Amino acid sequence: MTTLLKPAQRPANPNFSSGPCAKRPGWSLQALSDASLGRSHRAKVGKTKLKQAIDLTREILQVPADYRIGIVPASDTGAVEMALWSLLGERGVDMVAWESFGSGWVTDVIKQLKLSDARTIEAGYGELPDLSKVDFDRDVVFTWNGTTSGVRVPNGDFIPADRKGLTICDATSAAFAQWLDFDKLDVVTFSWQKVLGGEGAHGMLILSPRAVERLETYKPAWPLPKIFRLTSGGKLIEGIFSGETINTPSMLCVEDYIDALNWAKSLGGLDGLVGRADSNFAALNAFVERTPWIGNLAKVAETRSNTSVCLTIVDPDITALDKNAQADFAKNLVAVLEKEGVAYDIGAYRDAPSGLRIWAGATVETADLEALTLWLDWAFQSQKAALKQAA
Repeated sequence: MTTLLKPAQRPANPNFSSGPCAKRPGWSLQALSDASLGRSHRAKVGKTKLKQAIDLTREILQVPADYRIGIVPASDTGAVEMALWSLLGERGVDMVAWESFGSGWVTDVIKQLKLSDARTIEAGYGELPDLSKVDFDRDVVFTWNGTTSGVRVPNGDFIPADRKGLTICDATSAAFAQWLDFDKLDVVTFSWQKVLGGEGAHGMLILSPRAVERLETYKPAWPLPKIFRLTSGGKLIEGIFSGETINTPSMLCVEDYIDALNWAKSLGGLDGLVGRADSNFAALNAFVERTPWIGNLAKVAETRSNTSVCLTIVDPDITALDKNAQADFAKNLVAVLEKEGVAYDIGAYRDAPSGLRIWAGATVETADLEALTLWLDWAFQSQKAALKQAA
């Protein structure tokens, strides 16, 4: 069998995980030397750091001045659950899902909250649902960017400005890499570990004035644990949105988030971040377009993510295999790349179709993705040759 030559060029940073994602270029532990370690997060120094994180988030994400921003527990999941349990039930809800995490919110609303007036509007991996079917007189829950499918909504035009219900948007793999139409969104959630490459366990909850009004005028029929409570005596707990967190945050993680935000600011803010992610996706997409064995999972170009890029193996010799053999081929390809130390954690999400999921967010360098594409081709050709030899 002919031995294929390995590419000479290697990614300088092989971290292409979709979360936690790569740290910013040039990051080191020294960047966190100003962290308020060993001090209470309720002390002046701790509150100042938390407020700084909130203020920088508002500046860089361009969040309207009358929207509240809070740091909450349990990453994006905690932020979404807090919104679902605190806000839903006042009216019917449309659950819009086209990938794993959106489907998870459907399960929570129907099986855990047991809302009887909940409609599900779904699509399979690679497609958006028919958004014209969504009724915005009801509350609506959806993801802006499907992390496990690589499919995003291209903009907020499908949401009417005069909606009666609330829009609750899981934007964890979109925030800081895609333009979010805040005028169309009443709740936005994300985590630090995605586009800015922060550490896990902390979530962000952004509330519009309409969402705050709902919180202050509606009381859910079910009890809320302390960790979910956003109101007291029928009024919003304003401290949560000025740095008084519900539980104890890691001040080391807070410092890391502030460092990432300051890096984003040095790039020109959101313009710079979106530009980097777009350039990264363009490099990957150019590889896909010139390479016959691989394709985008997202079928429509306008809906393709510029962060969680999901790819499928479309080579006829591989697609002719049964599903288990196709999945094994993709896993072997991923394993070879990890063994070579050129790409870590790029396998498709466990519930998604077999293939690759490559993070292209702003902390990733375009040159590293371009080098990765050489190794992707080498790994595919090597694995296919081994498959033919085994046959």
